[in-house]
Amino acid sequence: MAYTVLIHLANEDPILADLDELPDPQHQTLIINNPRLRDGKDLHYVQPEVQTLIFPWTRITFIEVMPTDEEEEVVSFIRD
Repeated sequence: MAYTVLIHLANEDPILADLDELPDPQHQTLIINNPRLRDGKDLHYVQPEVQTLIFPWTRITFIEVMPTDEEEEVVSFIRD
C-alpha cells in the first residue's frame, strides 16, 4: 500500500511525497518517491527529472501521513 506523506524538513518548506511503506525507526535514512511542494510544484533545489530522494533522519523534523480515500469518508449526523 502506498502512502502519501507530508515531510517537515529542518529550515525548509514541507514537501509532499509518496512512500511504499512506512519507515522503520531503525533506518538511518528515509527514501521518498515523487517529491513535490504541497501545491504540486517541483522542488526548486531538485532537478525536475528526479523521482526519488534519500533524506537522513537528522534533516526531518516530523512526518504527517495523509489519509487515504477510504479513511477520508466521515459519517456525521446532520440535524434538520
